[in-house]
Amino acid sequence: MSEVAPVTRELPPAESALEQFERRLPYGLDPFQREACARLEEGRSVLVAAPTGSGKTTIAEFAVFLARRERDARIIYTAPIKALSNQKFHELCAQYGEDEVGLLTGDVNVRGDAPIVVMTTEVLRNMIYAEGVETPPAGEQSHARAGRLADLDFVVLDEVHFLGDKFRGAVWEEIILHLPRHVRLVGLSATVSNAEEFGDWMHAVRGGTDVILSEHRPVPLYQHVLTSKQLAPLFVGRDGEIAARGRINPELRELEGSGGRGRGRGGRGDRSRGRAPVRRTRRISRADIARALDETSLLPAIVFIFSRNGCDQAVRQCLFEGISLTTREERAEIRARASEAVRDMSEEERRVLGVREWLAGLERGVAAHHAGLLPTFKSVVEELFQRRLVKLVFATETLALGINMPARAVVIERLDKFNGVDRVPLTSGEYTQLTGRAGRRGIDVEGHSVVVWSDGIELEELAQLAGARSFPVRSSFRPTPNMAVNLLERMSADRVRETLELSFAQFQTDRAVVGEARELRAMQDSLRGYDEAVARATGADLQRWEDRARKMRRKLERGRRQIAARTGTISRTFDRVVSMLTELGYLQGTLADPEVTHWGQLLRRIYGDRDLLVAEALREEAFAGLDAQGLAAMCCVLSYEPRRDDEGENRLPGGAVFARAFDRVIDIWARLDDLADGHRLPRTEMPHAGLAATMHGWSSGEAIENLLESAGIGAGDFVRWAKQTIDLLDQIAQACENAVGDDYDRLTALGTTARAAKRSIRRGIVESSSGA
Repeated sequence: MSEVAPVTRELPPAESALEQFERRLPYGLDPFQREACARLEEGRSVLVAAPTGSGKTTIAEFAVFLARRERDARIIYTAPIKALSNQKFHELCAQYGEDEVGLLTGDVNVRGDAPIVVMTTEVLRNMIYAEGVETPPAGEQSHARAGRLADLDFVVLDEVHFLGDKFRGAVWEEIILHLPRHVRLVGLSATVSNAEEFGDWMHAVRGGTDVILSEHRPVPLYQHVLTSKQLAPLFVGRDGEIAARGRINPELRELEGSGGRGRGRGGRGDRSRGRAPVRRTRRISRADIARALDETSLLPAIVFIFSRNGCDQAVRQCLFEGISLTTREERAEIRARASEAVRDMSEEERRVLGVREWLAGLERGVAAHHAGLLPTFKSVVEELFQRRLVKLVFATETLALGINMPARAVVIERLDKFNGVDRVPLTSGEYTQLTGRAGRRGIDVEGHSVVVWSDGIELEELAQLAGARSFPVRSSFRPTPNMAVNLLERMSADRVRETLELSFAQFQTDRAVVGEARELRAMQDSLRGYDEAVARATGADLQRWEDRARKMRRKLERGRRQIAARTGTISRTFDRVVSMLTELGYLQGTLADPEVTHWGQLLRRIYGDRDLLVAEALREEAFAGLDAQGLAAMCCVLSYEPRRDDEGENRLPGGAVFARAFDRVIDIWARLDDLADGHRLPRTEMPHAGLAATMHGWSSGEAIENLLESAGIGAGDFVRWAKQTIDLLDQIAQACENAVGDDYDRLTALGTTARAAKRSIRRGIVESSSGA
């Protein structure tokens, strides 16, 4: 009997993480999503640039899936604003369970050691500096100190194009430069025209980064102009039908030619005698906008109005003209949810916060959304809009920053806005960001953008805005006092300069410098190895290693001179910061070898535009004699930035002690401002009394209704500045509690006062608005 060969069965190939992930999705992945996820699974970082609403968040969700698949891995998900962080936190809690997800936003600390942590970018930057992670040469592994970054696998940088923001952009750059090398980045960006340049920089400083681009918008966007007579398409095809792109609608050309393009009081007609004045078009009211959207089935919609007061007025106008967009059943649902949100408010609080008017608008499907609203009100509006109960939201542009409020249509009331000084036209990037909210994937087959017609609109300019697909990201990175002491605490001055040469700002100035700086950093580490070999070598080996080290030093010095001669703008700014800090005593030693003093250690824990002013005020005892309420008011002074000259009461709390402290702070600011100018560094804005008296009253236990009426600001503004004040008090407390030297007892006592001040502010609407 012949031997029977054993039957062999081929095992099915192991399912990849991407295949497992896609099986869980209710939809198939687009090509760009699949490519980005595949690169992540291969162990690489990605920069994904795609239109708003195209599904970039799915790639971040895959990174979370990968991190949780690898049991000990952790992931940090960053967002540019607290509202986005809160929203993402709740989404991830619903998906992975509350025990798995944490939230850190400065004023909120929920499960900070969870495997998935959502945080603002500033919190991550501060964490990197606090844990002192060494930044190694490209291609080498970093060694994080024990802490929350040691087992970190991924960081998601949502809205990473914020790197170009004038005020906050440097934070993104610091994170990319200083995160441990093993951490994979998931950068999610709007469509920017220099995405390849941005990605090349990320690859140059971190290695292993791929750029994934997509210009495809899953839900097509159609552009319209709302005139006093009709909602007309901006672009039409050859058949005269609406088109996403193409030629400008001839009907609008006729409107433009009939006088809609008038300039100034009399338009062009006033410029020559005998020519009839230009006929002006009728102003389109906000109620007219609501009716037009309802009649053309373009609800739910967002109307962008670049004024908080304008948003509130728009709701009132709709109420006055009887606009109602909801059914009886919807009104009942809205009333139940809104009543729950204000259940614990007193009658007086409800009155001063305008609860009655807010509820009236909500029940009719109309609401405002802006930074001046109480956070509780904003979150209710967002929830009801997502549930399609609120149909029309009048919002400022902050709503365009990625908050999940997709609409069928977006309306832009005017094509210019007030920037604090002048009225300036919208940029193509701003227009794209605003209109990107239109069109809900999986709900709408198309999205609609509507511009309200007014005299002065140029159709060609509008067509260019509507046709622009992207905008460039320009670095706003510059060394600051806090950055300087944090970096010098971790590495030598030469190493700091070489690291700063890797910044995107320097990359854009001279792309070649980044590559050279990488080589120098690698050379510096090789030299360290040679020096260690010299220390161990004997006899003939000693001479050989010494020769190698000597040649390497010469090569290093030559390379440094070449880089300095070519540009070195960022490192030269760093040198000016070092010189100023040395003059003040936060550093000691030479420019070539500065050392952080104990006052520099205090400065390391103070972040923000007024970092040096706060540290100097602490050092010079400017807060001497202030109680908890006085310190709360003073930290409000140091945090507050007026939107316009007349905002806030600009009044000091009563008492000579606070007045003396305030005068001392202003004196210190003036001296530092002159010193910065002498070192050719940017000047800073003078501290503004703004809400000092209001914050002092709140800290003392006064009722919110009395304070808001006397200050003349909205509840949302007050809560925002209260949170900023809490954040600075927390920084001061930590800095003082870690102080050393002769001032230890004084600073420790001040830290205790700062903690008490923080507790005195976290009450009432501030406390209820700080929860996750």
